[in-house]
Amino acid sequence: MSLLPRFKKGFIPSPHKSIFITLFFTIFTTVTGVGIVVPLLPVYAHELGAAGIYVGLVFGSFSFSRIFFLPLFGRLSDKRGRKPFILAGLAGYALVSIAFILSTDVNSLILIRFVQGIASAMIMPVVQAYIGEITETGREGYSMGLFNMSMFASLSLGPLMGGTIKDTFSMDASFLCMGILSAIGFLLSILFLPSVTKESVRSRERVPVRMRILAKDPALAGIFFMRFAYTSCIGVIWCFVPLFADREFALSGTSTGLLVMLGVFISGMLNLPMGWVADRANKKMMVVTGGMLCSVSMLMLTLSSSYADLIASVVVFGLGGGICMPAIMALAVVKGDDSNAMASVMSIMTVAHSIGMMTGSMTAGAAMDFSNLRNAFPCGMVIMIAGVVTFLVLGRKTV
Repeated sequence: MSLLPRFKKGFIPSPHKSIFITLFFTIFTTVTGVGIVVPLLPVYAHELGAAGIYVGLVFGSFSFSRIFFLPLFGRLSDKRGRKPFILAGLAGYALVSIAFILSTDVNSLILIRFVQGIASAMIMPVVQAYIGEITETGREGYSMGLFNMSMFASLSLGPLMGGTIKDTFSMDASFLCMGILSAIGFLLSILFLPSVTKESVRSRERVPVRMRILAKDPALAGIFFMRFAYTSCIGVIWCFVPLFADREFALSGTSTGLLVMLGVFISGMLNLPMGWVADRANKKMMVVTGGMLCSVSMLMLTLSSSYADLIASVVVFGLGGGICMPAIMALAVVKGDDSNAMASVMSIMTVAHSIGMMTGSMTAGAAMDFSNLRNAFPCGMVIMIAGVVTFLVLGRKTV
């Protein structure tokens, strides 16, 4: 069968193109703003006197709050609509940027990140559920790949912008830029997202599967643990590669931003073609292949002795993430549609993301304090290998 008819449906894989485009650009502006501060926070926290475990707490507090609020907001949005939660989260992001500027010690930084996690819990799973709801059957991988391309492209642009703004102006200017971009996302959502009564939310028309039943699904648990392992590695990279680059190689903010950007950029650019492949190929093999590449990249970081080695490591990590993430999210969309609880499933996936970020950053922080900074990276490798094995065991029937 020719594959050409699939493309005749259009580049935007949805009959609700205006909603998809609005969500695409809303997330692009918002996540760009968040990405701006990613390479800055570890150095900022270290300048405020934070030890390795406290650097991990700055990142971990964000994930900790999301663990508790993600299921709540996901379930409520299934019942009450998506737009109010998206708007509230975007407004929260804008206010948090001001709080970053006013922070004076590590404890306040940890608290601010906790509040930012609550705001994030209102946005990401709800937006992903919205995308899943308006996606045509059979195009789950392509649709989520296109959406993830927006998220990863903005995350790759953000760190580079953040490092450049810091070098050119100041740390506070980077935080302010995050707030401005979040405010733009807020305005886009107000103007172009339909009201709650006009949202195409199928789960409000059917009885959704209860959360405790979803939690017992072995296939969903396998996807959960793989997402957890992948984001644990991201937590290690985002939290400690900037610090590693600063202390071991004395890199500038711009060079560090480029380093963080590169892995995310490669992953983002691969999301669209790999999403298309995921709709046609064995998703399970894609997840395993990508996971093993991510594991290899963590070993490469441990052995790095130059800036070129760091670049090569994050490139391999980007390749791994670009292969496995579209397949993971396509499996999640199918599960959400089958269970009539799209936002709940997406919340579970984002909880995995949050626990992974917290586990990766905290474990690596402890390794740094009790050993040395270089030994933070094998923690990610071990977690990723365990995630791949767990996915294979629990997802035996996943195709």
